[in-house]
Amino acid sequence: MLGASSRGRWAAFLSGEGIGARVTRLSGKIDVHLVTHEAARGGRLRLSAPVAGLTTALSLRRRVQGAVVGLLALPLLTFVLSRLRGGLNLPSDILLYLAVVILVALIGGLWPALGAAVVGSLLLNYYFTPPLYTFTIADRNNALALVVFVGVAALVSALVERVVRRTTEAGRVSAEAAILAGLAGGILRGETSLPEILGRARETFGLRSVVLLERNDANDEWRAVHRAGEEEAGDEPVTDLPVSDTLRLQVIGAVRADDQRLLTAFAAQAAVVRERAELADRAAAATVVAEADRTRSALLAAVSHDLRNPLASAKAAVTSLRSPHVQWTDAARDELLETAEESLDRLTRLIENLLDMSRLEAGALGVSLGPVALDELVPLVLDALGPEETRVRVNVPETLPEVRADAVLLERVLVNPLGNALRYSPEASPPLISASCHAGAVEIRVVDCGAGVPEAQREQLFAPFQRLGDRDPSTGVGLGLALSQGLATAMGGTLAADDTPGGGLTMTITLPVAGEAP
Repeated sequence: MLGASSRGRWAAFLSGEGIGARVTRLSGKIDVHLVTHEAARGGRLRLSAPVAGLTTALSLRRRVQGAVVGLLALPLLTFVLSRLRGGLNLPSDILLYLAVVILVALIGGLWPALGAAVVGSLLLNYYFTPPLYTFTIADRNNALALVVFVGVAALVSALVERVVRRTTEAGRVSAEAAILAGLAGGILRGETSLPEILGRARETFGLRSVVLLERNDANDEWRAVHRAGEEEAGDEPVTDLPVSDTLRLQVIGAVRADDQRLLTAFAAQAAVVRERAELADRAAAATVVAEADRTRSALLAAVSHDLRNPLASAKAAVTSLRSPHVQWTDAARDELLETAEESLDRLTRLIENLLDMSRLEAGALGVSLGPVALDELVPLVLDALGPEETRVRVNVPETLPEVRADAVLLERVLVNPLGNALRYSPEASPPLISASCHAGAVEIRVVDCGAGVPEAQREQLFAPFQRLGDRDPSTGVGLGLALSQGLATAMGGTLAADDTPGGGLTMTITLPVAGEAP
């Protein structure tokens, strides 16, 4: 892909082959794309090849070129034929002049060709029709030949220009079809880039600027939604194309009446993209609201159960202890107090999880990072598990380097996976917590030999208010692993699930070594 040269045709002719032409000639089977740029038209974009067919009339430049060719070719031909006066007769001279007129018609169209025909007939009369060097014609046959020459030249010029016009019209139709097909394809592909659409319209028609305006219903003023090109209009004409009651396309630059239909198609696609973007924003907002409602419903359903059970147990224990009709033994009293304490501990953990989850989602969780020794932290984690801590096997070497973490948060990160491992591990295969160091990071593994989790369902493990295999809130609020993963991420680590060799699930917490760059 190369940039198009900003040199004019005469400069390119005098300086020789340019880089783009040379690369194209030597490219072989490689496709070469020449891309236009601002310098190619003095601040205006040059029309690309397929869009150049949008004009159906011969340009003034081509008419001038045809006239110049006629003014140069006719004297040159006269000079050459005057030197060959003895070898050619008048019909041959007339045919050669007719060939020049046809060439002028091909380049400049009808009017330059008619001028060339008239000038050619005068040259033939003056230099080649007896008596020579006068505008008098002695022979009627020669006069008839000149009249037929002018008539044939005019007829051929008209036919040539008609063919050229039909060709340019076919080129315009092809260019319009290509543009409309591109617009339709963009709609089908779901293109939602306003800058791309407006930029394409600007480049297609060589405009200074294309602006999509939207009306503000509050003050009935129009504001620019997006602009492609320069902001200043300068002395360029400004055209407004209505799209709808609230949208319109404003183009800065010369626009022919034939091009407004295509510009309207661009405006219509821009309106579709704008409407689609608004619908997408509304859908996203609705999705957020729906997700919030779903989360609120799940939270209420799950928390209502988790709150009700420990509250009911604690209240029953306290009510029983205060009953004057029952004489409790010391053992029974201790058991009721233990029940009340465990129930209140469950409520405390639930509330802490909910508060921490809300802080995580709000980005307001305070994290105090520092060196933490895992061989000292793991016993505290086991103590938090209660009587079942004796079932957990531990393999955390004392020589393990310290990790960079928040000790309080890391303890909570480990408690939830260990609690799940105790819940799902069979009695004969207790869970294992181990740690090792690899490449500047410490990996803490919580291994259980339970039923495991299918790979397709592992992402659900870390979703709030979800529990494995169901949506039943009666088994708990389902915040444990979601909270652990969030806390691990907040400390610069990760929490991932993997298979345990032989069956089960392994939760791996990865944290950087203290002193290593985060």
